[in-house]
Amino acid sequence: MNVGTNFLREHMPSDCRIHYAILDTGGRSPNVVQATAEAYYLVRSPDVAGMRELFARVTKIAEGAALMTETAVEIEIDGGCSDILPNTVLEDSMQERLRILGPVPFDDTDLESAAAFVTGAVTGRTASTLGGEFEGDGSALHTGIVTFDARTPRPTMTGSSDLGDVSWVTPLVQCATACVSAGTAAHSWQMVAQGKLPAAHKGMIHAAKIMATTAADLLTDTELLASARKEFTARTSETPYDSPLPDGVVAPPLRDAVAAQ
Repeated sequence: MNVGTNFLREHMPSDCRIHYAILDTGGRSPNVVQATAEAYYLVRSPDVAGMRELFARVTKIAEGAALMTETAVEIEIDGGCSDILPNTVLEDSMQERLRILGPVPFDDTDLESAAAFVTGAVTGRTASTLGGEFEGDGSALHTGIVTFDARTPRPTMTGSSDLGDVSWVTPLVQCATACVSAGTAAHSWQMVAQGKLPAAHKGMIHAAKIMATTAADLLTDTELLASARKEFTARTSETPYDSPLPDGVVAPPLRDAVAAQ
C-alpha cells in the first residue's frame, strides 16, 4: 500500500499532501509474513472536495494491496478538518489594525540572533513559512507588513486546524506575525530552537495585540460586526458547509464520550 501511494504522488495535484506512519508491523520476526499490519494516513488538500477525491484514490490503493496479498483491509476514519472560509470584512479590519500597530518591534539583537539560523542568502523576496512569498528588506527577520488584497489569490496555509470548521460556523479571521528567521522550515530543529528567543515572544505578543484590538473594534462597532456576518451569510448560502467526515462517522473524542454514556 505504501509503495502504491508513493507512486501516486506524481499523479496527484502538486498542492496536495499524503503522510503516513506505520503504527504496527504485526510482529518482530523478520523471516515470516505477519498476520496483520496497521498504518495511519493523513490526506490533505486545499479544500474538502480535493481531499475527498484524493482520499478515494488512496482507498483504492489500499483495496488493491489487499487483493494482491489475498488479505482484507479495514479503513477507520478518526477525524478531519475543513478549509478556512475567508471573511474580507474581518480581514480588512485586521489589516487596518496591523497598519496602525506597525511591524513586530525587533531590535538589532533579534536580527543578529535570527541571522545565525538562516541557511541561505536572504533576498528581497522571501518564502513564507505559511505559504506564498512576500517582499522583504533582506533582513533575517521580516520587518515589514504584508499588504492584504482580497482581489489577489490568498496563499495556501499548509497546516491542519479545526479553525477551518469554526470558520463555517461563525465569521473568523487570522493573522500571522514574524517569529523566526526568514525561510525557516516547519517541523525543523531551527524552528524549535528559535521558539524560546525574544524575537518569537515579541511576534506572539504582537499577534495578540492585533487580535485583541480587532476584537475590540467588533465589540464597539455594530456596523462592522453586521457587515462581517452579512458576508458570512452570503458565502455560506452560496457554498454550504461540507463536512470532511463521511455521513455517520463520529470522530473521537466525541465518539468515545457517546460510548461512555
